[in-house]
Order: sequence, then structure tokens, then C-alpha cells
Amino acid sequence: MKSDVKDIKLANKGRLRIEWAAKDMPVLKGIKERFQKEKPLKGVRLAACLHVTTETANLMDTLKAGGAEVHLCASNPLSTQDDVAASLVKHFAVPTFAIKGEDNKTYYKHIGQCLSLRPNITMDDGADLVSTLHKDRQDLIKNLMGGTEETTTGVIRLKAMAREGVLRYPIIAVNDAYTKYLFDNRYGTGQSTIDGILRATNRLIAGSILVVSGYGWCGKGVSMRAKGMGARVVVTEVDPLRALEATLDGFMVMPLREAAELGDIFITVTGDAGVISEQAFRKMKDGAIVANSGHFNVEIDIPALKKLSKSVRQIRDFVEEYTLRNGRRIYLLGEGRLINLAAAEGHPSQVMDMSFANQALSAEHMAKNHKKLENKVYPVPRAIDEKIASLKLAGMGITIDKLTPEQKKYLKSWQMGT
Repeated sequence: MKSDVKDIKLANKGRLRIEWAAKDMPVLKGIKERFQKEKPLKGVRLAACLHVTTETANLMDTLKAGGAEVHLCASNPLSTQDDVAASLVKHFAVPTFAIKGEDNKTYYKHIGQCLSLRPNITMDDGADLVSTLHKDRQDLIKNLMGGTEETTTGVIRLKAMAREGVLRYPIIAVNDAYTKYLFDNRYGTGQSTIDGILRATNRLIAGSILVVSGYGWCGKGVSMRAKGMGARVVVTEVDPLRALEATLDGFMVMPLREAAELGDIFITVTGDAGVISEQAFRKMKDGAIVANSGHFNVEIDIPALKKLSKSVRQIRDFVEEYTLRNGRRIYLLGEGRLINLAAAEGHPSQVMDMSFANQALSAEHMAKNHKKLENKVYPVPRAIDEKIASLKLAGMGITIDKLTPEQKKYLKSWQMGT
């Protein structure tokens, strides 16, 4: 079986960590048990470009249980857990192409190797797999039923492709499911981003001025967690509605050019490029820490930082010290890549349980319904979202009320009032 991982000897360690994650993923476990019986993905070839983590391993196991033939590559050069990649190859027989710290050339080579499966379904996180297909491997498009997309950045790219009329097959935006973005983006990103910064720096959050650029669901989560740890949180935004929401949530809101002079720690979570620019770097205080938790390493203008600096050195794992010509130092974390996966382990299993349940059920939905779909970006069907929420509550031992027939009738009527 052709694969490319760092060290197959790490597999046993990875297997134990995969088992540890599985115990907190009851929704995915239930789907796997059904998939084993029904085989809804029998005969489907599925290429996945995802963060290679313990949770992803459990998703791959579930897809295989459903009958799919699966190949996996990394969706970010720094997000791979090498022991997990080794275990996927040795214990799960999943051809895996991922090495933590791989260079850009290797990253795209691995995407190409993953596509050698000639997939019927793609499963993406950031849309690099889809864009590579459309740019370099159009010969494979005729085999495709459809795909799924995990994250905000990827959905933005795919919707742009659909608007321009260049998207060649249907995609389900898993990111836009309620059971994904309300929990994964908010609680998962909130906790794991702070975790990554702490592992990289061992800095005290309490009392720090922490600047969060972007107040989408990820930014809300980071701001909430930082505030809970005692930080004084400043939010920067370009959207007036989100800026107003951040203000009413109790955060200071101001332009980045003003926040740059105040911040001790800066975190970007916008999904856009050039958010922290040369102008901001020139204003930052000595010792400022800069990190990104958006999908791509474009949110921080790293070339501008290098241009301003007279020297760069690696001072800790995942911490680069840029010394500016005026003597001030700025610390860049994780090469500007996803800090929660570069320096930590990504989202907790409990929240990825719902995200990857969405992936598994969306792949099943695509396999069954692709002939009815156009080359557009579709939401996760509401029935799937509600099923996952119900299963998650059951897994947590929580029951909820049900509407009575009279209540259902009232909600459907326009004639019944006071």
C-alpha cells in the first residue's frame, strides 16, 4: 500500500491516541455501527484532504466501515499528527500522505498522490483538493459524484467558483451546518486556539491585552475563552453588524491601527489575507505575540514582517523572534499557520464528533442523491443537522421536551392568537 508518512514506528502510539479520541465521539460511533450493516458507501472511492488528527482517523474508519475506499492527505503543512498518520497506514489500511512540517512542494505532491485514487467523492478542508482538481486534474472530474467542505475558508472559495460558473461538481458545505459552526467554530476554535498559544509560549493570559481580528463564530469563541481567562479583549472588524455584536458582548472594538499599539497578543480569525500588515507591525510594542487561527497562513503579512526585520531566530518550538531594525521584537507563532494545530492538537474530540458526523452523513447523502444535484454549493440537509444534535444530546445523557399536538397546531396556524 503506497503511503508517505514520517515514521511507521510511531503507529502504536497513534493507535492509542485514536482510541482515546474515539471514546468521546459517540455520534460518529453510532454512524459507524449503522454503516457497517448498511454499507451506504460501497464501491465509492473517496479522497479526503483534512487535518490528519486522531478525530480524522475515526472519521476515516467510519467511512471505510460504510464500504468506501479511502485515501487521505493533509490540508495544512503543519497540522499532521505523525503518529496518527502512521497508525492509519499500519492499523487501518488507509493510504495516507502527510508529514508534519512538509514543504509546499511536498504538500501538493501529497494532494496529487491522494487524487491517484480517482475519487468519486472529495472531502476537503480549505478547498485545496477541489482547486487542484479543477486546475491540474480535470481528467478526473468525469468520475465525480460530488464533495464536502469542512471549513469557512473553503466554503468561501467554493462559492466564488460557483458564482463564476467554474465549479464542475456539487459540494455540500459542512461548515455551514448548525452542528458544525455553532460548536466546532465557536467552542472548538476558542479552546484550541488558546491551547496552541499557551503550549507555544507558556504566557499568562490573565491581564494581557489580547486582540482578536474577526468576530465570526471562530472570533467569538476565541474572544469568549480569552475573556474567561482574564484577558482584556479587543476586537477588530470590518463588518458593522459583527462590530456592534462584539460591542454589546462587552468587548472593546477599534480599528487595528489603534489596537496595534495596545496589544500583547494578536490572533487573526478572518479567512482573509493581509489582516495584520506592515502598518500594524510598525506600531506594535516590544514583545508582541502574533498568531493565526484561520485556515491559510495569509492573514499575517509575513513577507512584510521579514522586510522590517534585521534578524530572525527560532527561540522556542513554534516561536520565531523577529527583531525589527529599531530593536523591537515581534514573536510569530507556528509560521503564521493554524496555531491550534501547529502547536497543539486541534479541537477536542467531543466537538469534532459532530463535525465529522456531518462529514460522514453528507458523504452518504451525496452518494445517494448526486444525480439530482447541480454544480453548486449546498447546505447540509436540515434533517441531518437535527439528527446529529439529537444523537449528541443522547450521548450526553440529556433529554428534551417535545411539542404536544396542540402546540404543533398553534405554530402552524395564523388564526389563533391571544
